[in-house]
Amino acid sequence: MKNQGYFRSGLPYTRIGNGDKPLVVFDGLTFEHKPQSPAMVKMYSFLDKEYTIYSVLRKPNLPQQYSLDDMADDYAVMIREEFGKPVDIIGISTGGSVALHFALLHPDLVRRLVLHSSAHSLNDKAKQLQLDIAQLAQAGQWRKAWSVLIATGFPQSGIASHLCKPLIGIIAVLLSMHHPKDANDLLVTVQAEDKHAFQSQLHEISCPTLVAGGEDDYFYSPELFKQTAAGIPNARLCLYANMGHPAGGKQFREDVLRFLRER
Repeated sequence: MKNQGYFRSGLPYTRIGNGDKPLVVFDGLTFEHKPQSPAMVKMYSFLDKEYTIYSVLRKPNLPQQYSLDDMADDYAVMIREEFGKPVDIIGISTGGSVALHFALLHPDLVRRLVLHSSAHSLNDKAKQLQLDIAQLAQAGQWRKAWSVLIATGFPQSGIASHLCKPLIGIIAVLLSMHHPKDANDLLVTVQAEDKHAFQSQLHEISCPTLVAGGEDDYFYSPELFKQTAAGIPNARLCLYANMGHPAGGKQFREDVLRFLRER
């Protein structure tokens, strides 16, 4: 299998690692559904000796009104075709929203689940921000859309926020130079996640689950992470101080590895 490409089901993937066990990452929100740069998957390279890691996005050219349930079903088709058995899953951000629906609809295909900087719902400001980004992209304002998204990873107030603006602008210009032909996949995904309200269904998740997030995450609050872990039977919560979106670092890596090694 190539290190990048499309599965038979049409889902784009990027593969790293040479471990004996497969691990599927349900990737986060992107402006285009195509294989991601291997650099985008490097945050999970600490797993690459034990796992072969497949970072997988939703399929391109999503139909209008496509739901998170529909996206979860697409992942299920792919996992059945490619692996034919339950696999460990990491759902990061938007991918975590899809992963919750997947774990509910297809419990036979998930061994252990890590919700990486994801919860039962986005907070209200994040929902509005994602809708704003999708509307900017739909209007062809890709540089501004990137600027709005990138800014969430930088200080939101004070002198530091002003000092970061030139850097945000430069990054946005570079990223917008290779924008998609249209904003369809971004818009459909954002509209689907806007309806993501999973708290009342958390108790139906049966797989071992780890919820890992930063206390300073722009898209989720500590309370949302806590509610998600509390709602899933026997779920584990790891919250990291002074960390935004997505969570990372040495402690995160140790927590995820310890969790996935459990049987």
